[in-house]
Amino acid sequence: MDNQKFREFLKIAKILNEVQITPLLMGSVGLEIVTGSSWDAQDLDIHVPGDERGWEVPAEKSIFDWNRIVGIIESLEYRLVDLQEHEFLKNVLSVEFGIIDTLPSFAGVSLEDLEIHQEEDAKFYLLTPKQYLRVYEASYKDSYRAENNNHKDIHKIKYLKAKA
Repeated sequence: MDNQKFREFLKIAKILNEVQITPLLMGSVGLEIVTGSSWDAQDLDIHVPGDERGWEVPAEKSIFDWNRIVGIIESLEYRLVDLQEHEFLKNVLSVEFGIIDTLPSFAGVSLEDLEIHQEEDAKFYLLTPKQYLRVYEASYKDSYRAENNNHKDIHKIKYLKAKA
């Protein structure tokens, strides 16, 4: 398993910590860290505090401290490529920001139950396997994601159910 994306996440998390933001590592990279299995991660999915209404809020206002986050990520030589998706790109690595505060309504994951981790001076949250299962089950029901993720969620769901 290539941890290059995780190392990049730790670099981003450490700088976010400096401005009192503790990010949640989501997506395949987070699942790789939690399970120890490779999920062929294509990008970094990082969730930070924002408006719990998510998509109902204009993209530039949905993530708290958005302008500060843009400045931080651009200082790491990323460029904003999609404001609606909060997506940045550096070479071939895509980093997308989501809103941690949507987890309770989206997947029934309580923010108080998130586990904090620390590695290489970076503090961050990681989901447990059970929480990942809830997120992927909710994602699988989402029509946009079902059409755009090559049905990878179902493989993750089967794996997580088998390990439960």
